[in-house]
Amino acid sequence: MILLINPPLVKPSEPPPGIARLYGTLRAEGVECEAIDANIEGILHLLAKGSPEGDRWTARAVKNLAGNLDRVRGPQPPLHLDRYKRAVSDLNRLLAKSAEGAGRVRLTLSNYQDLTLSPARSADLLRAAENFKSNPFYGYFKERLTRAIERFSPEVVGISLNFLSQALTAFSMMGFLKARYGGIKLVLGGSLVTSWIRGAGFTGSFEGLADLVVSGPGEQALLALSGIERAARRRFSYVPFSTADYLSPGLILPYSASCGCWWNRCSFCPEKAEGVRYEPVPPGEAVREASELCATHRPALIHFVDSAMSPALLTRLAENPPGAPWYGFARMTRRLADEDFCRKLKAGGCIMLKLGVESGDQSVLDSEGKGMELGLASKILASLKKSGIGTYVYLLFGSPSESEDEARRTLDFTVRHAPLIDFLNLAVFNMPVNSPDAKRLATSLHYEGDLSLYTGFRHPNGWDRPKVRRFLEDEFKKQPAIASVLSKDPPLFTSNHAPFFLLP
Repeated sequence: MILLINPPLVKPSEPPPGIARLYGTLRAEGVECEAIDANIEGILHLLAKGSPEGDRWTARAVKNLAGNLDRVRGPQPPLHLDRYKRAVSDLNRLLAKSAEGAGRVRLTLSNYQDLTLSPARSADLLRAAENFKSNPFYGYFKERLTRAIERFSPEVVGISLNFLSQALTAFSMMGFLKARYGGIKLVLGGSLVTSWIRGAGFTGSFEGLADLVVSGPGEQALLALSGIERAARRRFSYVPFSTADYLSPGLILPYSASCGCWWNRCSFCPEKAEGVRYEPVPPGEAVREASELCATHRPALIHFVDSAMSPALLTRLAENPPGAPWYGFARMTRRLADEDFCRKLKAGGCIMLKLGVESGDQSVLDSEGKGMELGLASKILASLKKSGIGTYVYLLFGSPSESEDEARRTLDFTVRHAPLIDFLNLAVFNMPVNSPDAKRLATSLHYEGDLSLYTGFRHPNGWDRPKVRRFLEDEFKKQPAIASVLSKDPPLFTSNHAPFFLLP
C-alpha cells in the first residue's frame, strides 16, 4: 500500500496535479494507494489555531475567519475586488501570526521562508528533518500522519516536492516518519527533486533519509515497487481530495496534457538546461480526459498546467469544449492573431491565456530564441481582447541581452498595450546554473546552497539586479497605465485567481 503526500506550503487554491496523476495511474493499475494534500489541510489547521489576543488586525482576522474563508471560496463571480483583497489579507495575517512561535519562520498563503535554514542547502534540509518538532506544521502532521499510517498501514510513503517553499516542511515530515516508522520506505520525487538532480547535479541520497530519490515522472518508480512493469496509460483522479476546502471562488481543476515544452528553444530556459523532453498526451485523449473530469467534479475552472499549451491542443479545445471555463500558458503563435480562431477558443471555454511577452525590444527576443515578433504580439493582444479572452502577460527584466535602453522599450510597449492587457507579472532574470548559454558569461558564486538551481553572473551591459529592481519600483510600476493594470492583480494568489475576475 502506497501513501502519497503533498507537503506544505504552496498556494492552497487547487488540488495538486502531480499527486492526482500518481494516484489515478496507480489506482488504474490496481495498486492500493491513498493521498493526502497536507498543504491545504495544514494551512487550515494553522488558521483555526488563531488566538484573539494581540493586535487589532489579528483579533479581527480571528473573529472573521469563517466569513473570510467564505469570501475567498465564494460567492460566484462577479467578485468584488476590494472585499476579496481584504479577506485574503486577513487570512494571510492569521497564517503569519500562527508561525510566530516557530523560530524565524515567515509564512504567507504563497510562501514558507525560514531565516535560519535554506531549502537550497542539503545540510539545512537534513537539519530540518532532524529537528522536525520545530516546524510550524508539526502539530498538524504528527496527528494526521499518525492517523493515516495506523489506518492504512502503508509500506511506502511518497513525498511530492515541487517548490522550494515545500522543501523544509517536506524534510521535517520525512524526519518524523523515519523517527517513528523506520520500517516504511520513503520515496522522494517531484519536479524540484528532478531539477536538483538534472540541474544542480545533486547525486546524494540525503544520507539515507529517503530510501529512493526519483528523477522525472514518478509513476514508473512507484509501479516498480508494486511489481508492475509499466502503466497502460496515465490517469488523473481527484477522488481523495476534499475539493470544497481549497481557497478559491469555485473549484479549480488542474490538468496537464504534456511534460516539457513543445517549443524548447528559448535561451536560459531551465527545462532546456535540464534536458527535459517534450512528451505530449495526444490532444484528443487529453481533451477527452479533461471532459470526463469535468463531468465528475463540475469545476468552476480548469487550469491547464502545461509549460505551454500546444497549438494542436488549443485547436482541439476550440473544437471540443471540455465543459468548464479554462485557462493556461500559451506561446504567442500566429494562430492567436486570427480573430475567428480566438472567437472559437472563447466559445470553447477559454477565459484567459497566460502569455510570455518577456520583452518589448525585438533584439532581446531574437537573441534569446523566443521566436516571436513584436508586431505579431500586438496583433495577438488585440485579437484576444476583441474575442473576450483575458490576458495575463509575463515580462522579464535583466536578461544578458537587455540593457536599460531595452528595458525602457519594454516600458513603452507595455504602456501602449495596457488597454489590451488584463494582468501583469514582472520578473527579474535568474541564470540557470547549468545553462549552456551561461558559458559565454562571467559567472560568479552560486546563490547560497549546494542545491541552488541558479548562479550569479556579471551582466555584460552592467544592468545588474539592483538596478533592474530600482527601475521597476521607481519608474516602471509608477507609470499610470501600468499601475492601473497591476492594481487588478489578485494578491498572493495572482494568476491562480485572476480568471475568476473575468467570468461574467
